[in-house]
Amino acid sequence: MQASVGDRLVIHGKTVESPDRSGEVKEVHGADGGPPYLVRFDDGHETLVYPGTDTVIQHHDA
Repeated sequence: MQASVGDRLVIHGKTVESPDRSGEVKEVHGADGGPPYLVRFDDGHETLVYPGTDTVIQHHDA
């Protein structure tokens, strides 16, 4: 998985009741665009994210 600053990260809910979470990649800490990523979620919360298989990157140039 590779991301750039400005990309959107979407983490799909693990159950039907769990909504998806999305946010903007603010910093990339891994080599060649790899994780971890500092993400500011839409609710304003910022955290360092190591994405799993339930995560999709929406590239800002696409």
